[in-house]
Amino acid sequence: RGPDGEEDGFHGEFREIVRPERIVWTFEWEGMPGHVSVDTLTLEEHEGKTTVIATSAFDSVEDRDGMLGSGMESGAAESYDRLDEYLEVLRERSVG
Repeated sequence: RGPDGEEDGFHGEFREIVRPERIVWTFEWEGMPGHVSVDTLTLEEHEGKTTVIATSAFDSVEDRDGMLGSGMESGAAESYDRLDEYLEVLRERSVG
């Protein structure tokens, strides 16, 4: 939900899954119909820690700028914060 309480809809399909290294999918936000990005999430393990690299490819600079202007950065940051919280719960369960 956004700060105003409204829900946003999203669409997409998985294009590639390479366990445990990479996931590629399409992403379309209902707020910008017809403007589809291709998103890639890459996981890299180094000395017992995992680095997440997320990239989005847009068809045009205008599509990219429209998405950035939509407030998606704060939504993405919130999602990563929630993931961090969940991973901490999993760590505590595995230790306890």
